[in-house]
Amino acid sequence: MGRIRLCAAADVDEGQILKVEPEGMDPIALCHVDGAFLAVEDECTHAIASLSEGRLEGEVIFCPMHGGSFNVRSGKACSLPCKFPLKTFKVEVEDGDVWLLDGAA
Repeated sequence: MGRIRLCAAADVDEGQILKVEPEGMDPIALCHVDGAFLAVEDECTHAIASLSEGRLEGEVIFCPMHGGSFNVRSGKACSLPCKFPLKTFKVEVEDGDVWLLDGAA
């Protein structure tokens, strides 16, 4: 896969989530947390819901459907009804753009 440009870093304000849809991949929720960009799969592992439509509190993203949560740094489920972790992705910022790196984090 190599590197895939996700967006301009300026497109995601601190504390916000952006849904990105890289070609040939499932959607990703890109989160801007404490100056870092963290990427997880966008679909909740509990039920079909887009996490990018939820809310972000620090490193925790909340599902808009049932309120379960995940840590966006580790992907770990933090609260019920979520039990299974999210896939995480390595990203980097270069020249003002956020890039998805090959493979999961």
